[in-house]
Amino acid sequence: MTDTLNDVVDTTLRDRELEFSRPGADTFVVELPGEKKLKTTCMLTLGNHGLRIEAFVCRRPDENDGAVHRYLLRRNRRLYGVAYTIDRIGDIYLVGRVAAHAVTPEELDRILGQVLEAADGDFNTLLELGFAESIRREWKWRVSRGESLANLKAFEHLVDDAQDGHNNGMPG
Repeated sequence: MTDTLNDVVDTTLRDRELEFSRPGADTFVVELPGEKKLKTTCMLTLGNHGLRIEAFVCRRPDENDGAVHRYLLRRNRRLYGVAYTIDRIGDIYLVGRVAAHAVTPEELDRILGQVLEAADGDFNTLLELGFAESIRREWKWRVSRGESLANLKAFEHLVDDAQDGHNNGMPG
């Protein structure tokens, strides 16, 4: 069964022109290009009975982890084929499994699309909830040194809210 899975995954990734590597005989590491999260690394592991999907989303929140975890649990209700989880140190991942007979190019495309939509679409929300103070400190540091704020523009409201004395529900 693993040879068939290997062929389906390899062919699908090549047909979709996705960047990937093969660190092991039963492992594909795929780079999914995003917009908010510039890329999401997704590991596809072939097994005797199916395919395991695992994608790193972001590191453990610095703050407000209860709100982050509530967001992830609520978000799980709307995800297809994968679910949010945390590892032993609290880093956030998307994981899933697909039975071998269900792994088709179309299904793999749907699963990878869901991984990308979730990781990229939820990324800024996760950063806002779990890293607001770090973002504010980084903003202040860059301003003091005349550094570019280009990749922080999506979080400008966090700085504006803090300066206005409002924190939009964020710890602050």
